[in-house]
Amino acid sequence: IEGPLMDGMSEVGDLFGKGQMFLPQVIKSARVMKKAVAILTPYMEKEKSLQAVQKANGKVILATVKGDVHDIGKNIVGVVLGCNNYDVVDLGVMCSCEKIMAAAKAENADIIGLSGLITPSLDEMVHVAKTMKRNGITVPLLIGGATTSKMHTAVKIQPQLRDCVHVVDASKSVVVVSSLLGKNKQEFLDEIYETYDEIREEYLDSQKDRVYKTLLQARALGPKIDWANKPPVRKPNKHGIITIDDFPLDQLVDRIDWNPFFQVWQIRGKYPNRDYPRLFNCPHVGSEAKKLFEEAQDMLKDIVSTRQLKARGTVAIFPANAVGDDIQVYDDETRSTVRGTFHGLRQQAEKETEDSYMCLSDFIAPKGVADDYMASLVVGVFGAEELSARYEKENDSYRSIMIKALADRLAEAFAEELHRIVRTDYWGFVVKEASETSDLLKLQYQGIRPAPGYPSQPDHTEKVTMWTIGDVEARCGVKLTDSQSMYPAASVSALVFTHPQSKYFAVGKILKDQVMDYSARKGETLEETERNLGSILAYD
Repeated sequence: IEGPLMDGMSEVGDLFGKGQMFLPQVIKSARVMKKAVAILTPYMEKEKSLQAVQKANGKVILATVKGDVHDIGKNIVGVVLGCNNYDVVDLGVMCSCEKIMAAAKAENADIIGLSGLITPSLDEMVHVAKTMKRNGITVPLLIGGATTSKMHTAVKIQPQLRDCVHVVDASKSVVVVSSLLGKNKQEFLDEIYETYDEIREEYLDSQKDRVYKTLLQARALGPKIDWANKPPVRKPNKHGIITIDDFPLDQLVDRIDWNPFFQVWQIRGKYPNRDYPRLFNCPHVGSEAKKLFEEAQDMLKDIVSTRQLKARGTVAIFPANAVGDDIQVYDDETRSTVRGTFHGLRQQAEKETEDSYMCLSDFIAPKGVADDYMASLVVGVFGAEELSARYEKENDSYRSIMIKALADRLAEAFAEELHRIVRTDYWGFVVKEASETSDLLKLQYQGIRPAPGYPSQPDHTEKVTMWTIGDVEARCGVKLTDSQSMYPAASVSALVFTHPQSKYFAVGKILKDQVMDYSARKGETLEETERNLGSILAYD
């Protein structure tokens, strides 16, 4: 262990840091190391000998924050740091602040790393930073995950804890950690302070210059669909809740969008060979991308043939009408009983063009104007967590990460395919359309499929209404955490709008007048609403 294995892993770490080795190769190297150590361990004196050979460069605690179940990126960072002889303590997912604080003290951690995918995780990271400062925990804090950014870290988190650094991906983690634990730590931190202070000042200055419409003005300038001449699409073929218990995985493989898969593995081509399948032609990463793709195909074939993963979902199709900025969903055609209400948020940031100030309710016919309908869908791919855990026990981080990455791709493919089935069968407002996956990924179809927690409706709590209307957990097993993260992690939810004039948009920042109005419509306290919408508030 002290000789060729540690020397080998040191070389792997160095090559990856220089960009001369690809992430899949690093993960595979770590697998070799773990399996070799597992074989040798019984032959060594317990504890004492192990401690003698495992002189780590430092101890790093990693955790996916409370309410969040996504951990692929965190797991990759853990493997990469381990390759560079850092002692990594992975606390797992949905880690409370209390658990993180206790582990930091018990393990005498040198660094804490937080990860998260959904926007409520950003607020939880702020809470952890505040708690660290209050408890006198002075070790540096690393921030990472899909929704995190250098901007958010600088503006929201670093003011709570000065020694805080955003890490964009695994390839940067070793450089950041080694800098924070090295002899030039203060010089590195001073540079971070200066950079983040500039980002924060620029952000605050830009907010002062932003001009907004009042909510009443924005509503008056909303889209004006001519419902008489462009009425809602036809009445759906099916009405109510449709449960899909075990969708054939072989029908999803061809629907997979492979670009996010290669992003997970940090295989990035250069123009004009940046995206799949041209990625394989890239002289820099093409051969490794091809090898990774072939190994993914082998695992996919095994998954499909052995039915190790199961795809389940629900579709809910009900009568609906817009009432102001909200959408009422009704039990039946009488439209007398409201099954649930989706609350909408409207754009308020002033536009340089004459574009409308949009809200999702604009794309549903107003009550009393025309009978309209609305659909929602939720899908989940089950079994990846269990398989990943099994691979981890076998010291196979590569397959552990691969199974989760493929489950995510299958879930997105399932949502894409199920949306197509809704359009052409369950609802049937389209008789025939392009069925090529490339066309579907380019959104070459009528209507939109936005989801709560994303730009068109940034409030994750609207998922609760989806789950209620569609009886989602009971029907297909996909659950919501306290922060409205979906479990299993390989899950997708969406609202289905069918009018040809419906389109995607970003709500952007909103003023307090809308927050107060929205809070009253939802029956929440203002404090609750401000917490849920923290990332889009145009005021402190």
